[in-house]
Amino acid sequence: MATNQQSLLRQWHMLRMVPRAPQKVSAKELCERLGAAGFEVAKRTVERDLKELSEVFPIVVDSRDKPYGWSWLREASSFDLPGLTLPEALTLTLVEQHLQHHLPPNAVDALRPHFQSAARTLSAVDDASPPRAWLDKVRSVSPQQPLLPPRMDDECQRLVYLALMQDRQLRLHYRKRDADAPTVYAAVHPLAVVQRGGLVYLVCTFGAYDDVRTIALHRVQQAEVLYEAARRKPGFDIDAYIASGQFGVIAGAPITLRAVFSRAAGEHLFETPLSADQVLSADAAGRLHLAATVPHTRALVWWLLGFGDGVLVQEPAALREELAGVARRMAQAYAAQGAQGSAAQCGVAAFEC
Repeated sequence: MATNQQSLLRQWHMLRMVPRAPQKVSAKELCERLGAAGFEVAKRTVERDLKELSEVFPIVVDSRDKPYGWSWLREASSFDLPGLTLPEALTLTLVEQHLQHHLPPNAVDALRPHFQSAARTLSAVDDASPPRAWLDKVRSVSPQQPLLPPRMDDECQRLVYLALMQDRQLRLHYRKRDADAPTVYAAVHPLAVVQRGGLVYLVCTFGAYDDVRTIALHRVQQAEVLYEAARRKPGFDIDAYIASGQFGVIAGAPITLRAVFSRAAGEHLFETPLSADQVLSADAAGRLHLAATVPHTRALVWWLLGFGDGVLVQEPAALREELAGVARRMAQAYAAQGAQGSAAQCGVAAFEC
């Protein structure tokens, strides 16, 4: 193998140009790419270099068809010279932790060796080093009660993401909640993927229907990517779809919410408003009066209930009555449970006497 500086630099560029299996590149294509990069070299020299490099690096040739194609082994470590820096390794580790459900399958496959290299780079430094220690200094916390995510079939997720990226139809075996057997959807047209907390949803249309639906990805038991092109929905905008309140579970048309919060319960709304038209003002007693146009969703109801007696809804009347009804039923349930507990304690006391 040549050892002069120019040859080493050319071979380094060549290794970077070789794709990871199942993709491949021929010696002729490499010769053309090297020429475009400023390395004038003969095809025979490229072939000789590839053969010599394959004795050191995990690159292989597919000789089943001509022209022969070269590629890195699918599971080979990424080729890095001089290697990942600590900031790069830290960034890749955080990408793997937080964006795994946002990346298409080919991107995940391409990045997996880099994720492994990042893990090796960080494991080689002391735990107290700033980049390594950073991983123990930052967290994302859900504003709601944290729940463990459901188990999701990795291959099903991969195929769904592949169909979404390539705009192709899907055939899905989908298990509805509490159903004994899965439902088969023969023609699913994927539109988008949305992650909400630990759940991942596929936004799609079914068959010839135009209405947009959402299905939980962890309930997909079997997926098949079809050759037919997916039907796009004209004017569909995922941001507008989310803003409409669909993932809060729509309960009705948008409403103008008017409510009175205790200072402790509503003070955060000064910094994190409910809507762009929110009006929040304090009265002489320190209570906060809110007016905001919001989607009427079940999430809104759950959010308001979470404040307990720290909020009093004034309008709309239907929402006020719904919350009041929940409060009454809760009081009755706790009162009944308390009465049963008292009776049980009396029975035990009588037995002991």
